[in-house]
Amino acid sequence: MSRHVTRMTIWDAEHYTEEEREEIIASYPAHERDARAKGIPILGSGRIFPVPDEDVAQEPIEIPDIWPQIGALDFGWDHPTAAVKLAWDRDADCVYVTHAYRSAQQTPIIHAAALKPWGDWIPWAWPHDGLQHDKGSGNPLSELYGDQGLKMLHEHAKWEDGSTGVEAGLMDMLERMQTGRLKVFAHLNDWFDEFRLYHRKDGKVVKEYDDLMAATRYGIMMLRKAIVKPKPYVRRRRVGLPGGWQGA
Repeated sequence: MSRHVTRMTIWDAEHYTEEEREEIIASYPAHERDARAKGIPILGSGRIFPVPDEDVAQEPIEIPDIWPQIGALDFGWDHPTAAVKLAWDRDADCVYVTHAYRSAQQTPIIHAAALKPWGDWIPWAWPHDGLQHDKGSGNPLSELYGDQGLKMLHEHAKWEDGSTGVEAGLMDMLERMQTGRLKVFAHLNDWFDEFRLYHRKDGKVVKEYDDLMAATRYGIMMLRKAIVKPKPYVRRRRVGLPGGWQGA
């Protein structure tokens, strides 16, 4: 037996006037509006981030050279390996998710090849399971990615006090969303798909379809390791008068 899902929005209900639509949408709780008005799948009361898309979505902007950046990985195989790139406006303490990647059942060489174009200078945060040894090579996962040219941080993601609490990370992300200090480029559809469905069951975080959420959390945990893009090195040579220096 085959199934088909048809998604309708409130704008498909042509018997409403535009004013009536606006009144109906305004009557919904903010975090349910996308689901009830646009037909976007969402989990209501169990959502970890009960925040409307529009409070988080940001049209892409050019990242200033003075903003530090960092990448973050969540390792996987059957469930996807995921990665994000974050830019940090330190003056406003606002984090921007500018890139997102998710792919399952691929080796580190494939993942690294997809991520290196984001910038070969970017430091990469990674979780504790990166210390696990790959069954084929016997080397830690984090080393395998380093061997492929990613600049992996020397230690796994942790807060400055050394703790690794998941709830602390989730609350930090939620607080940033609620105060306008976590923005995600609006075209990153995979990120928003996870964001809408990320939920708890019986009070516990459901560890499914959460790969980009986890990568974002690792990146925020290690923001202190974000760096500014290095300026191109200009080779200088001695010319002319003794002691004189001039760009090549």
